[in-house]
Amino acid sequence: MAALTASPPAEKGAATAALAVRGLVKRYGDHTVLHGLDLDVRSGEVVSVLGANGSGKSTALRCVVGLVRPDGGTVTVAGQPVTPGTPVAAAAMVFQRIHLVPRHTVLDNVCAGALGRLPLRRSWSTLAFPRELREEAMACLDRVGLADRPHERAGRLSGGQQQRVAIARALCQRAQVLLADEPVSALDPAAATQVMRLLRSLAEDDGMAVAAVLHQPELARRHSDRVVGLLHGRVALETSADRLDDAEVEALYAPDYQAEGDLV
Repeated sequence: MAALTASPPAEKGAATAALAVRGLVKRYGDHTVLHGLDLDVRSGEVVSVLGANGSGKSTALRCVVGLVRPDGGTVTVAGQPVTPGTPVAAAAMVFQRIHLVPRHTVLDNVCAGALGRLPLRRSWSTLAFPRELREEAMACLDRVGLADRPHERAGRLSGGQQQRVAIARALCQRAQVLLADEPVSALDPAAATQVMRLLRSLAEDDGMAVAAVLHQPELARRHSDRVVGLLHGRVALETSADRLDDAEVEALYAPDYQAEGDLV
């Protein structure tokens, strides 16, 4: 079985990273999910995070965006320290289970990305969204290739199209860091490739920092700059995507390395 090795992210410099995570710790009762996790993602870079169920991948992303309060460590997004448990406007997240409002139009779902920067009187109803926001949302839909579907109900779209709407919503949030938690696991291969190409394009063309939790090493190789592998809440592997070795992947997912329980 191949040994897993990782280079410390500190060498890359937190000052140049759009996302810098240092010493992140998360516990659930007596179970420690993250053991001092370090992670950097630079602007214009796609980092894929691999690891077996229970390795702490999703928990790490949720700590970054404020959905989960960590028990230790620091998170910096776009140069600003993140207060534990506080939503982060500069970081957006898309999920395996696509959180759109099915009965609302595609355009209204994308506009919802801007709710955090709207005055209360303009955010209580989709009818109150200002014209300039709808124009911005249309530009975001155009960016993900769905400018022809703004008035369709989100629930009528395919899974791949819904995931692209979720990404457009993140763009409308004006996020600088995009976190994707298993964004293609529920999609067919063609739709998965399309979404990964979009994430790659957002990094290369728009300068976003993208971190994607994946279970597909081949997608990580084809669409990422770097791959980070987690074992038991620690970085056990860090390498450029084109150097990811099959033996390293096998070791990363070996049954004797997997954590107990379903916490991820």
